[in-house]
Amino acid sequence: MAANLKVIKDEVEFSTELSSAGTRLVVVDFHATWCGPCRVIAPQFSDMALRYPKVLFLKVDVDECQEVARREEVTAMPTFIFYINMNKVDSMKGADAAQLEEKIKRHASSDGDDGDSPVKGHSDLVTFVNKSASECLNESDDHTFEHCLTSKGGYLESDCDEQLIINLGFQQSLKLHSLRIHCTNGNGPKTVKLFINQPHTLDFDSADSMEPVQLLLLQPEDLTEGALIPLKYVKLQNVMSMTLFVKDNQNGDETTRIDYLSIIGSPTTTTNMADFKRVAGKKGESH
Repeated sequence: MAANLKVIKDEVEFSTELSSAGTRLVVVDFHATWCGPCRVIAPQFSDMALRYPKVLFLKVDVDECQEVARREEVTAMPTFIFYINMNKVDSMKGADAAQLEEKIKRHASSDGDDGDSPVKGHSDLVTFVNKSASECLNESDDHTFEHCLTSKGGYLESDCDEQLIINLGFQQSLKLHSLRIHCTNGNGPKTVKLFINQPHTLDFDSADSMEPVQLLLLQPEDLTEGALIPLKYVKLQNVMSMTLFVKDNQNGDETTRIDYLSIIGSPTTTTNMADFKRVAGKKGESH
């Protein structure tokens, strides 16, 4: 069995594994011995653990760990739940191996580094972006904002001039620590105004005249691969949406380009490990 595949015996072990994983992706297989589909997908789940060594795979028998299954609201087997920073980021029911692997790839590679984070205690938050609540003004038809949310190719480019308004809605409240804005060309963003929790997408006149929560004056070295742009963390603790107004670019070119936009931070609310009661002995006792 792969070293990153573990069979959970009780609530304490489950909470310990989940909390110690930090920003690492955790995939939990809630199954039962009497469940036929569970037995069918079990070998494929084990094989995925071998192929994705940076992901932690946990197996939870719902009959042996009934309280865990109840707290995680598992009502069908198999159910797979995905966690980052102890926070549920996705789930699926049923023994669809292709869908399971697609979700693992998406969540584990969201920052292009197989789940590794550039900031301890935080992770890339692209999986929390609600695309139906997001939009970009003045984007090119061929190079839309969705292209810059992955490092796997493609880029965002403005259309009729150098300005862009990128509004990203999130699935839940987040704490924002820093940004990474990567641009291989010389026409990356220069002056960027950051707004949060706007009731609607700002227009260009409003964005230009309003006072931002933070003004970013970027240098070419800020746009290199892996460079971190620090944010005012104490002011960005309960963020449901983020708006970036790109006012101009580095070289004064007609269009602005962003190869990759990464948002580093963590969920405001996470799984409360205090909810998991001990199943053997008292705190401090050995088992």
